[in-house]
Amino acid sequence: MIVKGYSFLHHRLLNPAFSHEREYWLQVEGNPSVQALNELREGVNITVDKKSVRLKKCKAEMLQAEPEVPPRLPPIRYRQHIQVSWIKLVITEGKNRQVRKMTASIGHPTLRLIRYRIGKANLNGFMPGDMKELKHQEILKLLF
Repeated sequence: MIVKGYSFLHHRLLNPAFSHEREYWLQVEGNPSVQALNELREGVNITVDKKSVRLKKCKAEMLQAEPEVPPRLPPIRYRQHIQVSWIKLVITEGKNRQVRKMTASIGHPTLRLIRYRIGKANLNGFMPGDMKELKHQEILKLLF
């Protein structure tokens, strides 16, 4: 997105006072159990700046099928004997490397991470490198 008034948008997206949903699609090693997904939903502890932080509750569910996404370039190293799964994770906070730390904490490291949605703005119909210019009012409707 090309945005006029970047500092306003930056402030609204990153300031914790304006929490909004961020949806991620994650390819993880293994097949997380119901218990592991419940741990994510209830909030896990991760380390941020050498301090243990308890994360807020979130939404976590297995995707029943691999999402239709463009191939990753360069590709993830192929692991012939390791099963992979896809998870949809919806969070409202954004700590450094939070999503990767969350899946690692339940024993299923992230192999691929796609931020699919912020607020109502999503990647549906976009390919890598695509851009769409939006008017200020359109941005407000999508994100706030």
